[in-house]
This record gives sequence, structure tokens and C-alpha cells, in this order.
Amino acid sequence: MKVLYGTIGTQQQQQGSFSLSRDYQLLGRPLYKLDLSWPRNPELFIGEVFGVALDQFAGVVYVAQRGDNVPKVLLFTTEGDFLMPWNTTTLEMPHGIFLADAASSNPTVWITDVGNGPYGHCIKQYSPSGKLLQVLGTPGKAGSGLNPLQFDQPAEIFVHSSGEMYIVDGDGGMNNRLIKLSKEQEVLWMHGEKGQGLAQFYIPHSVTVDNAQRVWVADRGNKRIQVFNSITGEWLGTWGSCFTEDAPYSVRLTPDKKYFVVVQLNTNQISLLDAPPVGLIGQCRVVSVIQLADDVKPHLVDLDLKTGALYVAEIGAQQAQKFTPFSLRGGFL
Repeated sequence: MKVLYGTIGTQQQQQGSFSLSRDYQLLGRPLYKLDLSWPRNPELFIGEVFGVALDQFAGVVYVAQRGDNVPKVLLFTTEGDFLMPWNTTTLEMPHGIFLADAASSNPTVWITDVGNGPYGHCIKQYSPSGKLLQVLGTPGKAGSGLNPLQFDQPAEIFVHSSGEMYIVDGDGGMNNRLIKLSKEQEVLWMHGEKGQGLAQFYIPHSVTVDNAQRVWVADRGNKRIQVFNSITGEWLGTWGSCFTEDAPYSVRLTPDKKYFVVVQLNTNQISLLDAPPVGLIGQCRVVSVIQLADDVKPHLVDLDLKTGALYVAEIGAQQAQKFTPFSLRGGFL
């Protein structure tokens, strides 16, 4: 793949003994560029950053981090100003984070907790200020039960605008499941068998739903993305040819629905793949790659559905970064 831009935008910022790296290269079609001004106070990242979620209507970015004696969630504006930390003690090891009901007057934040303590192995819903509202699963107890609902290291949750929930459960635990819950949190369908076959998983790590009733799952351990019908749960197809070097860790759609954003942690890459038209899965095709510096270890991402800005949680660099879309032909991307 042709390098269209060399190292563009280099910035080193000291955080204790760790140097925040802003080195990157663009390969293929140039779709995103790094916003060097975000955030304005990167020294506030004092833990390993695992997830990020956007409230595009309020202009707020939620960043989930891990570590002893660190706030588990930090809030920034989309312009880069620091707002506040969450001082909750109910989070142990946040993994995935998702902003639901952003367009309503009562948005909420869902966080998967993979901790092994009394608050782990469950999924929690919070108010924007960090007040715990409800818990899915059995806190402190790993399991595979459906009634009552149990999880073991749930990786990520996607809450549809309908209120239906899609959960990938199994960031290395006993479960390897994709579960769909109704708005009333009843199980509608599930795929829960470990393996390499169709509709089987090995460490399902990220999930998103498009506008064509398709569920896209980053099946990390099998180095592939699997696709399902969101209504019936029927298996529709698999993408694997783009992930021979490293597995997909995160999968999200750009606001214009043209591209999937897929993160590969071990190769330190953020790839943009062509989104297929309705009725077709086909084979994956990489259009653009953001090659990050060594050991940055990008993990999960989210996008601003108003501006198209891409936010990336980076475990190795212990930071979150913002990338903004190039304007091509006067429009987004």
C-alpha cells in the first residue's frame, strides 16, 4: 500500500517517565489527520486507556482508564478542555464504554467491567455525572447463566436507538458469546459456542450495528469479523482476508456509513474498510490505514456522528487521541 503521507504531526509530551507519542503515517487514501490540540491537558491520562465514547450533542468525550488510585472515567469537551473525573468506586476494570440515547434529554453511559472483584463481571449504566443507575449481570460472580444474566469479562455493549442491546461477552473469560437483549433486557437470541466455525467465537471483542439490520462483530481470537442479521441472529458472512497479520479489536461505522473503522492493537494500526451495500457482505477491502508508532496499542474507538471525528483509546501510550476527517470534494470524507 502506497504511503501518501510520511510522519505528519510529531509531538512528544512528557507524562512522568512516559513519553506520549504523536507519530503516525497515513497509508492509502488520506481520510483522517491527527488533531494535535486534543486534549489540551494530556497529562491527565494517568492510567491505561481502554475505551472512549462520544456524546456529540453535548460535545462531551468520555475516556475510560484503568489503574490503582486513578479516576476510571475522565470527561473532556470535543474541543479538548477537561471537564471532570468520575469519582465512582463501583468500577474496577473498565473495558468497553458506550453512550446511549445521546439525542434524548437523558443520555446514559454503559461500561463493561472485566474486574475480578465484587463489582466485576458485569455491565453498568451510569448518568453523565457518574451516578450508577443499574447493573446487568451478577456483580463479582462470573458465569454463563441467562436467568439471572451472568457474564465473564464482557468486552463491549452496543445500545441501539430502539433500546435493544448487543453484547459481546468473553474478553478471555469462560464465555464466547454474542447476546441480543430486548429493551426490557430479555434475551432475544444468542450465539455462544467457542470455536472457529460459522457463528462460533474466540474472544468476541467489539460489536456494532448498521442501518441495514446487520450486526458486525470483531471476533478477535479468530482474526475475523462476523456478520449477523440483527432481527433473527442469522449468520450472514465473514471478513478475514484483511486480518492475516493481526486481529480486529474494534469495529465502528463512520457517520456517512461508507467505512468501517477497525483497530489492530499489535500492529498499531487503525484501518478504514469499505462498507458493503445492503444485501452484500463480500470480501473486506482496506481503503486507508493510520499507522501509529510502536507500542501505542490502540484498543477501542468511537466516532462523533456530527463531525466525523475519530477518537482512539490507546493502552500502550496511555492516552486517547482525536483524528479529524479530511474534507474531500467539499464533504465529509
